[in-house]
Amino acid sequence: MKNNILITSAGQRVALVKEFQETLKRFYPDRNVFTTDMNPKLAPAAYVSDQCFVVPRCTSEDYIETLLSLCMEHSIGMIVPTIDTELAILSANKDIFAKHGIFVSVSDYDFIMMCRDKRNTGEFLEKHGIRVPKPIDKNHPTFPMFAKPYDGSLSTNLHYIKTPEDLTSEILEDPKLLFMEYIDKEVYKEYTVDMYYGKDQRVKCIVPRERIKIRAGEINKGLTEKEPLTKYLYDRLETIDGCIGCICIQLFLNPGNGDVVGIEINPRFGGGYPQTYAVGGNYPELLIREYFLGETVEYFDDWKDHLLMLRYDDAVYV
Repeated sequence: MKNNILITSAGQRVALVKEFQETLKRFYPDRNVFTTDMNPKLAPAAYVSDQCFVVPRCTSEDYIETLLSLCMEHSIGMIVPTIDTELAILSANKDIFAKHGIFVSVSDYDFIMMCRDKRNTGEFLEKHGIRVPKPIDKNHPTFPMFAKPYDGSLSTNLHYIKTPEDLTSEILEDPKLLFMEYIDKEVYKEYTVDMYYGKDQRVKCIVPRERIKIRAGEINKGLTEKEPLTKYLYDRLETIDGCIGCICIQLFLNPGNGDVVGIEINPRFGGGYPQTYAVGGNYPELLIREYFLGETVEYFDDWKDHLLMLRYDDAVYV
């Protein structure tokens, strides 16, 4: 049976690999979690996984064929992508893998592309009753304001513009930047919410994590909080067409007046997902139960509230 799992672009995702291993072994003790990377020798997760395979860049013409060959050779029945750049190509080729009994844990192509373009993401969130930052005309600006690329990731090319002097010609002339209302972090709390959507495209679990401290675009210190965002998001995003598996949504919440502002959606496992796993949001288990065991998964919210995560650096010695 094809019950091995492949996590692509493993890089530094050591915790995610371990969590899939721990979970898979409970169901299939003799099965493995494999990884891929362009340079396994320099990928910490490669040494933690049961075996890591060298693959070309995901934009290469050979990428899909390479993955399919690996899956066939090593009895892999599930692929879990981890970086934004590979989501679209894997989604577009899901049927190729499905013909060979291989499930790719990625949402439908249209949903992926909507998430990739933050202009469309804003329209999606507003359509579902979630406010987004108000747009600002860069030629007639009000201050302070914020600018970010419509297709950015890893918190790069972000600009907090306090005064006219901060609005440089380089920023003004960047065609990818969106200009918007600045959300004051002294007033608003920042959250990433891990959500799991089942085969039926209905949400099965919602775990909000306050981003107390961020480093290199990922949560470094975080606190899980059920309310008020769990019910807020369930009421608005109970069903999303074309959405399956793990996604993470970034939001701001004003505790004083309850104002919620949606920022973006990442349709994959986020870098802070290990905190969700620690509180009982075991999404690897949900994937295994749905796609390996054929079970029906129901919504649940009995995970541990108010769990504080404090991350630190560790090392692999080779």
